[in-house]
Amino acid sequence: MQLQVTQENLNKALGIVARVASARNTLPILANVLVKTVGNRLTISATNLDIAISQHIGAKVVEEGAITVPARLMQDFISSLPSGVIDLKLDDNKLHISTDKYQSVVNGVLADDFPVMPEISNGNTWTINAATLKKGLQQVIMAASSDESRPVLTGVLLQVSEGRLYAAATDSYRLAEKNLSKNDQDVRLLIPATAIQDLLRIIGDYDEIMSVTHDDQQILFQANDVDLVARLIDGKYPDYRKLIPTSFAVEARLKRADLVNVTKVSSLFARESAGSITINVDETSGELSIRSVASQLGENTASASGTIAGSGSITLNSRYLLDALHAFSGDEVTFSFNGKLEPTLLKDPNNDDYAHIIMPLKS
Repeated sequence: MQLQVTQENLNKALGIVARVASARNTLPILANVLVKTVGNRLTISATNLDIAISQHIGAKVVEEGAITVPARLMQDFISSLPSGVIDLKLDDNKLHISTDKYQSVVNGVLADDFPVMPEISNGNTWTINAATLKKGLQQVIMAASSDESRPVLTGVLLQVSEGRLYAAATDSYRLAEKNLSKNDQDVRLLIPATAIQDLLRIIGDYDEIMSVTHDDQQILFQANDVDLVARLIDGKYPDYRKLIPTSFAVEARLKRADLVNVTKVSSLFARESAGSITINVDETSGELSIRSVASQLGENTASASGTIAGSGSITLNSRYLLDALHAFSGDEVTFSFNGKLEPTLLKDPNNDDYAHIIMPLKS
């Protein structure tokens, strides 16, 4: 293998790919990245057996070949080099890296030993705008669970219902659902939240159409010269839509910024009580007020004015409420609930494509 590539392109590719490589894995080669020429391009790949990422970059290829090299060393070394052209030459499993003033040799491992994710054959393929997908996934991923004892809840669900593609996640304490786009495919996929985090990083500022291909076991995202393959989670996702109430006894419509501010202030006094805050909605005064108590520090009550229908109170986790409010982008939000022990629904009154539910705490 012999080729030339720019430091900027190689550094960017290693930055995207190398995070997946892990030195803590039982297979030592999984701490390496695969450096391989494909036609007139260079492909950098890494995998942890659950997720695989490949970045394709332009290169001047003199002789084709492939080798695996330590991911951490390669990333740190290339990022330290000055911008310009880098020469790569493979000789007897040693990768010679040279520029005008730097010459290095990195010991490699045969590419034949590098595990490759199986190709998706006879899969379904559809497309979606990358920016739309990114925004939608960012709005739901915080609701996915990190508890590995319930693996189904550690994923993000992508499913098509009535000709629309939805993303949803829940940890049983909160639930977020986003209406993404039109889609007439048969889609019901449970993707690990860890893979979604990598996908969000890969998409970056990319604002073009990306391709999605999947079968029963894997999903492939292709965007911006990057391929991400992830194993799907096997299991039955809960029928979460049964949790979403359709009518409410209490509803407050108010400025999102106002609700964020009073929740933030109240959360400071709620640290002792694991974030517990009591929200009171009063139709007579036209206000939503939040009370929090810290037995050692004191107590706080903060209120915001809005359009109120009905009166009642409910106790929530302040961090969950702030996470939900930050997921919205509109100026206003509706805060709706029925009784003290029933779920709270947050929505944008001017945009119906995102719903966030928070289960109450026992006050």
